[in-house]
Amino acid sequence: MKARRVKGLDPDAALADNLERIVATRLDELCSFVPRALDPARVKALHDMRIAAKRLRYILEVAAEPCFGLYAQTAIKRTKDLQDLLGELHDCDVQLPRVRELQEELRAADALEARARAGEAPDLDPTLASGTPHAEAWRGLETLSIYLRARRGLLFERFLELWRSLERDGFRARLEYAISERPGAITPASPEGNGATPTASVASPAQDDG
Repeated sequence: MKARRVKGLDPDAALADNLERIVATRLDELCSFVPRALDPARVKALHDMRIAAKRLRYILEVAAEPCFGLYAQTAIKRTKDLQDLLGELHDCDVQLPRVRELQEELRAADALEARARAGEAPDLDPTLASGTPHAEAWRGLETLSIYLRARRGLLFERFLELWRSLERDGFRARLEYAISERPGAITPASPEGNGATPTASVASPAQDDG
């Protein structure tokens, strides 16, 4: 998925202001996959949402501590949890087609074997279809396929729970507020060496470390 272009970057502006624009764009990009990604059949939307979560997480890891308010640090963990869960879902989506493809290859090979056993017979004796060379292998793959489908269903339920939790907690609004904050700077009246406490930005009422 191609990253959305960040508009309004200014080489003469403060670093934190440009980073705010980047994070805001990546956050909007992540949230744009809802409601599509809430449909378990929308495999591509889920995959692209994982990439968007990764991009948001990486820019926050660079920018959160020096440039933004406290909740930006919390958002790193929230975004990582989302990225990891979507990554596990993606693994299932990648593995399932491969397992099914291999199943079909082995079944086709066994069908040819059963046909060869029939020779010149006018019809195929059902017993000739048993004990084929790959029977145990493709039955094992069937078990793996069932496992992957069941695991994907469970992981998707967890994804829905996580996303709804982020919405309840105001993840987007809180992060948007945090990236508009700037950590307080050391002033000449309170140098680091004299034990004075640096001036800090005032947190929003909803801000916390969790």
